[in-house]
Amino acid sequence: MGNKKVSKNFNDDFKKMVVDLYHTGSSVKDLSNEYGVSEVTIYKWIKKLSPMELEDGTSATPDDFAKLQKQLLRLQEENDNLKKGYGHIREKVSLIELTTVIDRHKDQYAIQTLCDVLEIARSTYYQASQKLESNRENKELTKRIKEIYTESMERYGAPKIHHILRKEDYSVSLKRVQRLMKKADIRSIIQKKYRPYSSNETVIERENLLDRDFTTTTINEKWVADITYIYTIKHGWCYLASVMDLHSKKIVGYSFSKTMTTDLVIKALANAYSTQVPAAGLILHTDLGTQYTSEEFTQYVQEKEMKQSFSKKCCPYDNACIESFHATLKKEEVHRVKYLDYSSAKIALFKYIEGWYNRKRIHGGLGYKTPQEVENSIKEVA
Repeated sequence: MGNKKVSKNFNDDFKKMVVDLYHTGSSVKDLSNEYGVSEVTIYKWIKKLSPMELEDGTSATPDDFAKLQKQLLRLQEENDNLKKGYGHIREKVSLIELTTVIDRHKDQYAIQTLCDVLEIARSTYYQASQKLESNRENKELTKRIKEIYTESMERYGAPKIHHILRKEDYSVSLKRVQRLMKKADIRSIIQKKYRPYSSNETVIERENLLDRDFTTTTINEKWVADITYIYTIKHGWCYLASVMDLHSKKIVGYSFSKTMTTDLVIKALANAYSTQVPAAGLILHTDLGTQYTSEEFTQYVQEKEMKQSFSKKCCPYDNACIESFHATLKKEEVHRVKYLDYSSAKIALFKYIEGWYNRKRIHGGLGYKTPQEVENSIKEVA
């Protein structure tokens, strides 16, 4: 009797394991020698069993799709009763998966042919394809929105993020940004509205040159100043005096101290003056706090040839711009952390005012420019 050729059978698990070993770095030659399978056979297994990544994160092999196509083709040839079973099979295969198959093979075959084989209406495929593309765009947009939101230290809301996206040539509406932010549970820090408080102290009214006219033509025409409280664990309440230019919204001067004295507000104004060197006649508007109505402060203002202006009693809206800045400072920085001591608070305030607010934070009222950009544009013209 002649020698009978011995055939080898390999189960599916064995085949898949060989393919997995190939994908982890083993060569086909080594696998053939190690497991007694011909190289030609191993290449066939690799072709049939190598997984492909689908859009929904799952994977499938060409063999899986080949089986699916055979099932669908067989169903086309069956009678109406057998075609009812096709609906059951299709329930297990999502439209996204079928659309992905068509996208992968549309360069080799006509879309109409692929739709016929998979029994998808061509219009259904195009609608699903557009939806997939929209989902991809939304994922990309959401990723960039999260990046901008993080870069702003979670301070920007939809309008500012939308402006940055448009500046980066993203074609997106404000409503779409709002919708994606809501879906991703991203929101700017909510700011409580300011409520005026009443005071029983006897305050002498002084001249209000500003009279809520916050309009300007250039920088260093009108400045506003105020004091706010900053709490620290070790040193208790500390005090920040700020001076803002109404044209650029830049904080042109500030001072931070453990005590709320006249020296605090004079130093803030001195810092602003030395930085900006304004011409004579600048209007400086403040509230009627004792630091601003003191003889020492008034003397310094007169020496610098500024015109002093005061809010009316119990009327914080007369100084709304600097009130708004301090509210923003509290919302975006102070209320989000606990400062250990005066020094740590001082460093944090410097980083916020100089590093973020003046030079990086865009303002809707400034045409989505930063205060420093506005000032620079004026100095360049001059």
